[in-house]
Amino acid sequence: MDEFLDTVWLKILTILEVVVRVVDALVAPLHILGPAATLFILALLTTAGTKFFRKHYTTKRYEALKAEFSHWSNLRQTALTIADRDKAKALAKNIDQAQLNKVYYDYFFEGFLNNILTTILPILLMAAYVNDAYRSENLLALFGKSHIFSLAGSGDPAPVSALAWWVISLFLIHLLWGIAEWQWRKRNSKDS
Repeated sequence: MDEFLDTVWLKILTILEVVVRVVDALVAPLHILGPAATLFILALLTTAGTKFFRKHYTTKRYEALKAEFSHWSNLRQTALTIADRDKAKALAKNIDQAQLNKVYYDYFFEGFLNNILTTILPILLMAAYVNDAYRSENLLALFGKSHIFSLAGSGDPAPVSALAWWVISLFLIHLLWGIAEWQWRKRNSKDS
């Protein structure tokens, strides 16, 4: 069993090395822009990719649970409209205990797993890539300095690492993306 697991692990490492080399080759033309711009573009591509995957990828189970949750939720709301309040509450409680709570938790958990797959995992993979590919020694070899830039303060300037700049860029892009979507919705609602 140990030999089998060792073989599987070596194959996974080989695949990861190939993927890193391919990403390195794709990112290399961006190096003429400098490290800050390269990392900003990587953060932008990561954000665009996660938003695309999140919008276009859901499991069939998630869709089925969403429909089932909607069905039981609507049935519960209908039960609450019965004229006899005590009977309405008892019926709604029975629906909650029989189906709605189970479906809700399954629906929530499936959505959580979907978000891990479409959002969190790609961000963590890209963060690992940035952390490895743009560590201080590589930055020094590629760009001539061991950090992206320095923040001047009251004491010595604080160097900003590649991973820190990538995370800052990721937050800035998400913020700007949210503002752009808000403006888009606001403009479209005025046109309607």
